[in-house]
Amino acid sequence: MAQVQKIDSNITGLRYAEEVRIKEPPPTPVWHGLEPNSYDDFGGELTLLSRNPINPSRQRKKGVITDLDASGGFNMDLTQTNLQDLLQGFMFADARRKATQSGSDITAVSSADNTYAVTSTDGFVVGSIVRATGFAQAANNGLKTVTTVTTDTSIAVAETLVDEASPPATAQLVAVGVEAASGDIDVDVSGALPALVSTTLDFTTLGLIPGEWVFIGGDGAGEAFTNAENNGFKRVRNITANRLEFDKSALEMVDETGTGLTVRIFLGRVLKNETGTLIKRRSYQLERTLGAPDDTQPNQLQAEYLVGAIPNELTLNIATADKITVDMSFVAVDNEQRPAADGLKSGNRPAIVESDAFNTSSDFARLKLALVDPNSAAPEPLFAFVTELTLTVNNNVSPNKAVAVLGAFDVTAGTFEVTGQITAYFSNIAAVQAVRNNSDITLDMAIVKANAGIIIDVPLIALGDGRANIEQDEPITLPLTMDAATAAKIDPNLDYTLLWVFFDYLPNLADQ
Repeated sequence: MAQVQKIDSNITGLRYAEEVRIKEPPPTPVWHGLEPNSYDDFGGELTLLSRNPINPSRQRKKGVITDLDASGGFNMDLTQTNLQDLLQGFMFADARRKATQSGSDITAVSSADNTYAVTSTDGFVVGSIVRATGFAQAANNGLKTVTTVTTDTSIAVAETLVDEASPPATAQLVAVGVEAASGDIDVDVSGALPALVSTTLDFTTLGLIPGEWVFIGGDGAGEAFTNAENNGFKRVRNITANRLEFDKSALEMVDETGTGLTVRIFLGRVLKNETGTLIKRRSYQLERTLGAPDDTQPNQLQAEYLVGAIPNELTLNIATADKITVDMSFVAVDNEQRPAADGLKSGNRPAIVESDAFNTSSDFARLKLALVDPNSAAPEPLFAFVTELTLTVNNNVSPNKAVAVLGAFDVTAGTFEVTGQITAYFSNIAAVQAVRNNSDITLDMAIVKANAGIIIDVPLIALGDGRANIEQDEPITLPLTMDAATAAKIDPNLDYTLLWVFFDYLPNLADQ
């Protein structure tokens, strides 16, 4: 045995697995990989109380361990894929997904009728734009347009497919949008809110909810409206069978008849803090590998674990000319160590999905802080440019202690809080007045990279601070604090504080 003299940080690793209930992993957990930039107090902090009885020697006696506080945090870059799953834990909710079939749900691909045989067609409609990935035959991957849906049997597409009798486990079909029939969709701005109107497309079949964002317009000929202001990211306010109304838009939409156009609408999966029975607490085990202590046994790794870890605080960091990073922290009920002889806990450890980090210089398609205006879907922004922004989610988790328990037996989640800070270039007094007037403010941002993207929406904010920062030879800046709240006062259907939309596919138009 050759014991190493030291272990470098670069050979450590971090993974997480979801528990079925607190402290209890599933029979075969899946340990998802993470790419931390740094750690913040990861592990267990033990409380030692010394014995100090009154005695002639004036010496203390050996102390005893009386408590354990298990917690951990880390910082990582934000990519398109690395936060989607774990973010459900911080939001105490399930993501609302569009139609998806994957793995064994896809039983065959047929070239005879250009169909994917699937076990369920729930959510797929004629006109659905489907992103196919992971198939063995290249022709079976890519964007496909559904022409026929045979209930719980198959979906036929307009594109040419290649036979695959047994698609691999990596195969996946995800509905990422819908293409309207030629001339079917018009823009109507005669009402209080601008809307898409259709004669045949039933918007209620698309799985949309109030507050969700969509992207209007494709890259092909006739796939977008002629008027540019009618394309782009829009927030859905009301959904009926043949009318889709929006209350947020980059520009004021205008009336347009879609004659000859096959307009495309792109959709994502939605994650928001839920209410009532839709609130879902998740617990995790976090595994930090610490290398092999014996250089003749490099595969015998030692590790430490946070057990029964509840997501507590998440901060999104946005600074000028930088990457977007995320700080995450967990409160756990226990901390465990595994020596190399025992090895890592059992389970599957898939490879990390490679994805580029979002940057703050070229990946923002939209960043807007504005007054809530019931009469306009595109009110003037309070600022043209910002220098930095942070957005923090805090679940206010606290451990539950008890006699005969070292550590905690459970945790209690407190109020779901969303707060933030923003520093902007001052251009007019409107922002300062908004603070003084305690105006209703809303914030949203869209980041787009490599034909995919993320929307973050905070529908109702109260602003604080607002004291102009004036320094010689420098532009005036305005630091503001943000305190978000449920937007139910604006509309009962907007009963959330924070909403995310993850788009698996966006056209090139979204990054212009």
